[in-house]
Amino acid sequence: MTHGRRPPGRTLHPMCGIVGYVGGQSALDVVLAGLRRLEYRGYDSAGVAVLADGGLAAAKKAGKLANLEKELAGRPLPSGATGIGHTRWATHGGPTDANAHPHLDNPGRVAVVHNGIIENFAALRAELAERGHALESETDTEVVAHLLSEVFSSCGDLAESMRQVCRRLEGAFTLVAVHADEPDVVVGARRNSPLVVGVGDGENFLASDVAAFIAHTREAIELGQDQVVELRRDRVTVTGFDGTPADDAVRAYHVDWDASAAEKGGYDYFMLKEIAEQPRAVADTLLGRIDAAGSLTLDEVRIPASVLREVDKVVIVACGTAYHAGMIAKYAIEHWTRIPCETELASEFRYRDPILDQRTLVIAISQSGETMDTLMALRHAREQGANVLAICNTNGSTIPRESDAVLYTHAGPEVAVASTKAFLTQLVACYLVALYLGQVRGTKWGDEVGSVVRELSEIAGEVEEVLETMEPVRELARSLADKNTVLFLGRHVGYPVALEGALKLKELAYMHAEGFAAGELKHGPIALIEDDLPVVVVVPSPRGRSVLHDKIVSNIQEIRARGARTIVIAERGDEAVRPYADHLIEVPPTPVLLQPLVATVPLQVFACELATARGNEVDQPRNLAKSVTVE
Repeated sequence: MTHGRRPPGRTLHPMCGIVGYVGGQSALDVVLAGLRRLEYRGYDSAGVAVLADGGLAAAKKAGKLANLEKELAGRPLPSGATGIGHTRWATHGGPTDANAHPHLDNPGRVAVVHNGIIENFAALRAELAERGHALESETDTEVVAHLLSEVFSSCGDLAESMRQVCRRLEGAFTLVAVHADEPDVVVGARRNSPLVVGVGDGENFLASDVAAFIAHTREAIELGQDQVVELRRDRVTVTGFDGTPADDAVRAYHVDWDASAAEKGGYDYFMLKEIAEQPRAVADTLLGRIDAAGSLTLDEVRIPASVLREVDKVVIVACGTAYHAGMIAKYAIEHWTRIPCETELASEFRYRDPILDQRTLVIAISQSGETMDTLMALRHAREQGANVLAICNTNGSTIPRESDAVLYTHAGPEVAVASTKAFLTQLVACYLVALYLGQVRGTKWGDEVGSVVRELSEIAGEVEEVLETMEPVRELARSLADKNTVLFLGRHVGYPVALEGALKLKELAYMHAEGFAAGELKHGPIALIEDDLPVVVVVPSPRGRSVLHDKIVSNIQEIRARGARTIVIAERGDEAVRPYADHLIEVPPTPVLLQPLVATVPLQVFACELATARGNEVDQPRNLAKSVTVE
């Protein structure tokens, strides 16, 4: 296997949810509660396995977790104190009962759950078939159960069996397994896919996200690359795939949010809750960033100032919503530091053979810290000698761990698939990095940096103000529920905002939605304009960069003259746009570079409400999951 190399033609797949438990409670209750918190990571099927009465009992069903819970209500599993569970996002094999996890060996003594892709599963499956194994599913996961069964029959140790099997596997995977002959043991393994240990009192947990066990413990251990963990009630043992003890490489940490943060808190959807949490998330991300002398201080940025002063190019790599944050960051970095900046889709980055060296700063943006394309881009950059700074929301995840420095956002857990508060906090972090670079390189004086930080500190209140005026936006969204297409236009930093608005509508409302740079209208897109077509236009402040404002007002006039229904997001008091706006959404006056922090919020509310009006699942949109952790 070549670590970190993407096989030709490999498609992208999102992560699944994994939970493991050993302790004194009902394993089934603990695992099911954990799966409820992780269902946003995959909802094609769900399953559980429990060790009890000297045997192994399992249940699994296609569809959402509710289907499994209904099955268990009619056919209960025996009570046991060790168990594993899984919510699946289909990769190998369709979303059927047979393909759901856990997968068992033929005697039914081993159960395995898996996140990721095992690239050499076909060859392994053929080997097993030749040796008489009968595999029942279409998945790559089932081969692991059979391989573990074979190895265990000779060594009698599940952790050692997992180590031996993992040395044969190629790909990116998290595996968690139990064996009926070791009823007080849960074993996990990870390569290029997330797995975290929860350390309790007389009980221990495994999960793909701390949200699964946060109701029981806030003490966690991050697992490193190519490691196997053995959980018993009273201890956690971590080794490498080769069996070498990993005590020195294990990092324990305390989770700084509690179970209530992962609950809906009275909102109908997690997305609504997370939209409402944005003022607090923005404020928390800014907290403690100015020292007593008034200078910007980013303690996490461990790259020496002498190195940053020599940077001659910045490259931002990200995917999806994070990529839009990076596009906005480009404007701020170039304006405040005068360093050339490129923004790259992480999935394309390596394949165009980018020019990188030790004077290149690569900024990797990822909410989860496990986005595989971004991780692979990061590794490629480091191979070329570049320094990498991660912007991430998840403590202890792979991307910050493998970067030279990290700036953590403080959005708290984001459960809804469509990103909202993570996006705003990523923007704040990007602005902070841009200002810090300007401060270190002397392109921004201390008082200038302090002035922008003070403007940023006012944003939380301005976001709150926007949220208090969203009822007309909701009414507008409901009125457009029967539309098939919405276009979005913007200039300067408004262009990435337009792209983000279109993405939210695609994700949630399943509508054709496109974002365009407004200046490109006459180069083709204006042909799409027809009577009553909704077009959302993000208008920059008329202050400071009036030429941008004047040009986009002309664009609004052009599309309205051709019958478009204009929905205009503009600064409060901007009377120049009012005559041309069929629907005017006003936001507080904000400096041009910072306007995305307020202009994005109405687009989030708009998409959420329109999806609801169309009867769609807001938190779990079809064909999507929260993080893409396999290439």
